[in-house]
Amino acid sequence: MQESDVALLEQIIKAIVEKPESVAISRTVDEMGVLLTVRLDDKDAGALIGRGGETIAAIRRIMKLVGIKANARINIKLDVPRRSKNAYDKPSIEDQSNNPREL
Repeated sequence: MQESDVALLEQIIKAIVEKPESVAISRTVDEMGVLLTVRLDDKDAGALIGRGGETIAAIRRIMKLVGIKANARINIKLDVPRRSKNAYDKPSIEDQSNNPREL
């Protein structure tokens, strides 16, 4: 089962993200079940999570069915590097000066 659950999850995620080469999945097994940790680019996290978490919830449901078939509990953890507050692009002063609402 080890190859099949990781391969299925990898195929689903690579079809969704813009940078499929940055996707890496690690698998660990303990008394709680199987943990699949997905590492991906921070810009792809929004596409994978989806609006309101709907996309990742659907992926988790699919993987839960795979786990039921193999008699294992599968959990998915997203490992996404966080961007700092300064990493976002702020509008420059020139962009602000072209405001048509200025007097």
